[in-house]
Amino acid sequence: MVTNTQYLKNKRILITAGPTWAPIDEVRVISNIATGKTGVLLAEKLQRLGARVTLLFNGDSDLFSRNLGKEKIGRCPRINKKIKLMQFKFFDELKSKIIKELKSGQYDVVIHSAAVSDYRPLKIYAHKVKAGIKHWKLNLVPTEKIIDGFRKIDRSLFLAGFKFEPDADKGELIQSARALIRRAGLNLAVANTIKQGRYRAYIVTENKIRGPFSNRDYLARGLIEELGEIPCKN
Repeated sequence: MVTNTQYLKNKRILITAGPTWAPIDEVRVISNIATGKTGVLLAEKLQRLGARVTLLFNGDSDLFSRNLGKEKIGRCPRINKKIKLMQFKFFDELKSKIIKELKSGQYDVVIHSAAVSDYRPLKIYAHKVKAGIKHWKLNLVPTEKIIDGFRKIDRSLFLAGFKFEPDADKGELIQSARALIRRAGLNLAVANTIKQGRYRAYIVTENKIRGPFSNRDYLARGLIEELGEIPCKN
């Protein structure tokens, strides 16, 4: 890894990771297939390099003991105690916790890798809807784009977002990443895909493209190198 450890020492970093849930009724949700592996990997690597990491995470804590690509993360199913772990499940939980953390003004960097729900049910049932209904129509409405509000809360943040586009080619990935950068005022975006069973990711800014990265470990290393020159607030 090219990055010098001293550049990341005591840098305050907030990472979001994992899927979000949108409730349908008392027991059912709409979600997605995200695992949070990339965010977990970044949290572990950044902490080892001296950063002060907070991880907002929805997922199985056993991820910290499983083999994620090339790198074994931890030795037991418990997060490194030096990483501040905050857990969420639902969209509204993630939103409220991010806002609270950002309003504290304590972070230098936000890496928003969580797979946030794009839609939620228009109606949420307070009870469990009984099984056996032959036709149950759910009306879905778009959720707000949480990432679009980050810059308004703290203009000094270095912001990194993620954009997953299944089966996309390089051109489509770069285009969608730059659209996200402009819309949300990001410093960079990670555009990734799984095409024909192969993982590919690019780190994109307004004037630079890095990649392709063929696995999460290589991506994490490249992203950490991008963070190396960011000055701390104080």
